[in-house]
Parts: sequence; C-alpha cells; structure tokens
Amino acid sequence: MKSYLAITDRELKSYFVSPIAYIVIALFILITGIFFYLIISNFVELSFRYTMQAQYYRMAPPKLNVNSMAIRPLLHNISLFALFWLPLLTMRLIAEEKKTGTIELIFTSPVRTIETVMAKFTASTTLFVVMLALTFLYMVSLFFFGNPELGPILSGYLGLLLIGMSYIAFGLFFSSITDNQIIAAVATFAFILFFWAIGWMSGFVSPGVGSFLDKLSLINHFDDFAKGVIDLGNIVYYLSFTFFGIFLTYISLESKKWRL
Repeated sequence: MKSYLAITDRELKSYFVSPIAYIVIALFILITGIFFYLIISNFVELSFRYTMQAQYYRMAPPKLNVNSMAIRPLLHNISLFALFWLPLLTMRLIAEEKKTGTIELIFTSPVRTIETVMAKFTASTTLFVVMLALTFLYMVSLFFFGNPELGPILSGYLGLLLIGMSYIAFGLFFSSITDNQIIAAVATFAFILFFWAIGWMSGFVSPGVGSFLDKLSLINHFDDFAKGVIDLGNIVYYLSFTFFGIFLTYISLESKKWRL
C-alpha cells in the first residue's frame, strides 16, 4: 500500500512538472466552455422565440426542459472531448518509463506490478476528476439563472467518470506495449473510437448482430446516465471494460518483467 501511494504521488507530481497537464486541462476547459456557451445560448434564444410566439397567439408559453435540451447534449460532448484528451494524459505513463529505462528499476524493486499499474491508473483518474470538477462549475452557474434538475446532472457526471476510466485503462495498456508516446496515444484513440462508434454499424447488419454491437458501444451505455438513469448493467459494463484494460496492462508488464 505504501508503494502504491508513493507511486501515485510521484505520478501526480510528474503531471504538473511538465506543461502537458496544464495544456490538456486548459484546452479541455476552454473547449467545454465554448460548447457550454453555444448550447446554452441556443437554448435561451429558442426559449425567447417560443415565448414571443406564445404571446403573439395569446397562448401559454411551452415549457422547455433545460436538462434534455441543453445539459444532456453538453454531457455527450464532454464524453467526446475526453476521447481526444485522455490519450494525451495516458500516453507517457509507461512508455516514458520504457524509453528512459526506469521501468527496469521498477521491475527490480520490491514494488509489485499490480501496485505500479493501479498507481498510474489512479493518478490519471484523479487528474480526470479534476478536469470534470472544473466543468461542473458550468453546471453550477445554471442554478443561478434557472431551475435544472440536479439528479440527471449528477448521474451524467457519474457516467463521465466511468467512461473516462475506460479510456484511461486502455490508454495505460497501449502505453505499456510501446516506448513511443505518440504511438501509444494514437493507438488508444483508434481503439476507443472503434468501441465508441461500433454501435453505428448496428443498422447495417442483422438484428441479432446489431443488438450485440449496440451492447458493445461505449457511448450507448452513457446515454442512460445523461438521461438521469443509473442502470446497474451500464455500471458493470464500464467497470468490466476498465478491469480488462488494467488486466491487459498487468499481463503486458509481467511478461516484460520475466523477459529481463
């Protein structure tokens, strides 16, 4: 446990020694903020237009749901942005250790492989939680001007955390099989994008195969969270995906350890 905490602390510090973490967080917050502004502006404009039409026809203005019309699309956009940014955070986790040769020092130390893997995963996940917490401030600002439902927002953020953990687990794995950080980032992006978009192919195959592809899709399981529905099956799916990525990383490092 002490080794796990020490490696986690070292990884978190290493993120903030280099400018990568600052750049990734700043761009993530900036782009999320731009989309937040555009989506909310569009919602306000639509509300104003409907109100004017209702007054013109002497009707009651329709009730627009900010959760379904603005917050849900924003949550989906954040899950998409994470797909682009998280591989940049995970690409160096093990690839850099392999390139500099420090991975051999880790293998010959009394630290267990699973502690190393979990510490690196925890450090990246912690950084992602910080990124999500900063975007949550956008949601908080909505309560000053309206009355959004808190439940779907919280379930949406739970979904973002789980899907982000899935990205990170496989980012860690691809970082463990190469010493080139660019290759690790590109491979992670391609792999996650495949499982993100696999549900789109369901309309081009038989119903049985289509249903199977829908269940494999990373984004399809997120939709319920964005709607405010916390389904145990979706949680199990993301945790299984994450566990499999961590397991493959462990196997990758153990195999290299025994080859030394």
